[in-house]
Amino acid sequence: MTLAATGVTVRRAGEKDAVGGVVPRWVALPETVEEISAVLRACAEQDLAVVPAGGGTKLHWGHPPERCDVLLDMCCMNEIIEHAAGDLVVRAQAGVTMDALAAALADKGQELALDPPFAEHTTVGGTLATATAGPRAFRYGTARDLLIGITVVLPDGTVAKSGGKVVKNVAGYDLGKLFTGSRGTLGVIAEATFRLHPLPAQRLWIVTGTKVADLTGETLRRLAASQAEPSAVDIDCLDGRYATIAVLVEGSAAGQRAEALRDVLGDGTITAGPPDWWGLILTDDVLLEVRFPPARTVETLAAAGESGFSFRGSPVTGQAYLELWGDVSEEELTAAVDRLRARIEALGGRLTVPASPYEGVDRWGQVSTLPLMRRVKERFDPGRRMSPGRFVGGI
Repeated sequence: MTLAATGVTVRRAGEKDAVGGVVPRWVALPETVEEISAVLRACAEQDLAVVPAGGGTKLHWGHPPERCDVLLDMCCMNEIIEHAAGDLVVRAQAGVTMDALAAALADKGQELALDPPFAEHTTVGGTLATATAGPRAFRYGTARDLLIGITVVLPDGTVAKSGGKVVKNVAGYDLGKLFTGSRGTLGVIAEATFRLHPLPAQRLWIVTGTKVADLTGETLRRLAASQAEPSAVDIDCLDGRYATIAVLVEGSAAGQRAEALRDVLGDGTITAGPPDWWGLILTDDVLLEVRFPPARTVETLAAAGESGFSFRGSPVTGQAYLELWGDVSEEELTAAVDRLRARIEALGGRLTVPASPYEGVDRWGQVSTLPLMRRVKERFDPGRRMSPGRFVGGI
């Protein structure tokens, strides 16, 4: 079966459709799960490599694909299928943008408590595929925690479902957890069902500046353990020397709780809105992600600054993005990443490089689970047609 025979809208690809610099031959625009299945069956028969795409905000993350015949554009999979407000559950197609979903849920006084790191165009499928987490993961958990059901299409066109309203399961696998963070290498996320939360009655932020040298692990520990129950703590630090701390408090008695948290910080301004950098990735031509023990936040901040990277992330969840402002050569970036990775690992953390213009940079470092990941890839995509080479170890 050819792509044309599937009945799915297909167009010739252009330079703007490139994935990590690799231009596909065609772009397919399915509108239903069945159409995704038809496209993947046709690609399996013709041995065509497929890269799924949502809003395109992270298509340059990861390695360029070894080959890319078909870009599977999910923009037409943009329906909120069901919102069971009484059960605090929503089911949406993967191409629904996170801001559109937020607006629809807000009309019913509810929210999906995920904070995508881009202000626009981020989709449900892309958020799951890259497993991006925002500041409020401290209170509400990550995408893996809030996902309760998923529909995926496997590389041979098989439709599989897991979790809520199960029709077919793949025995032995939790598909939701498996596909979250899989970066399009195992199949296509078509639909997702999430657990929701009521919108809080009030949100307040406490914002203060400090020298990194004056920031103590004890202060951050007291914030995390405070009975005032912050929903999130985020730090913005451009140079490893001076940082801005923002703490979010939500719900009842927010004003009193904000004052208590300000006392923990020793200073700060209470505002009704977040700082403009809150939870966002502002530039990602070069982007590093670090995971670190929260108790080693101060050392991680200093290491990032000394290596020339800005730091934006959470000292209470131990996750941050490091951005690089200005031009850098491949040799300079490779050396900076290697030095910083060694320092982060010595602190008990881990560093990866989601985005880099240079392929000589070691994006992943040592990955102890790589043999297992290879076996999973072989199980789901033995023909290596789904985003081949995009993920760790060339998966």
